[in-house]
Amino acid sequence: MNKRNKVKQLNRSADHRKAMIQNMVISLLRHERIESSVAKLKVARSYAERIITRAKKNLDANLANLDEQKKNAAILHNTRYLYSHLGDQEIVTKLLKDLANRYAERVGGYTRIIRLVNRPSDNTAMGILELVDRKTQDELKAEVRAKREEKKPAKKEEKPKKAKKEKVAAAK
Repeated sequence: MNKRNKVKQLNRSADHRKAMIQNMVISLLRHERIESSVAKLKVARSYAERIITRAKKNLDANLANLDEQKKNAAILHNTRYLYSHLGDQEIVTKLLKDLANRYAERVGGYTRIIRLVNRPSDNTAMGILELVDRKTQDELKAEVRAKREEKKPAKKEEKPKKAKKEKVAAAK
């Protein structure tokens, strides 16, 4: 009997299940779309919805009635919570700056599951989990390119190597 057991086991140990779901949610937030079995997607969806809702708690509208010290403490707490559950600073930043603002007016339902044809090898129900107001693949690639350009350090001007060789030759 399966009484009072609300955790979907997915035929994995607790540590493996937690790591798998965390990786799926990170991939969902990074690429805004993932493909897997429907059973895994249902579990990942509930986790992703809670994470996005937690990120929305940092918006100014939700913190308007707090004084400055409590507001800063709440923002810090929510940020640390997200980082401890996701472990990826880039994704936490994207959540707080982009996704929270994108879903500010939505009460819930940030994701959807689209069912696909069953996998031929074992007849498992497959699906796609995606964010509702997701960006296109081209927009995501443009963001990645822009971040790379920001991170590139300015190239230093190289001094001519011939001058060094000439100094050594003059010393002889």
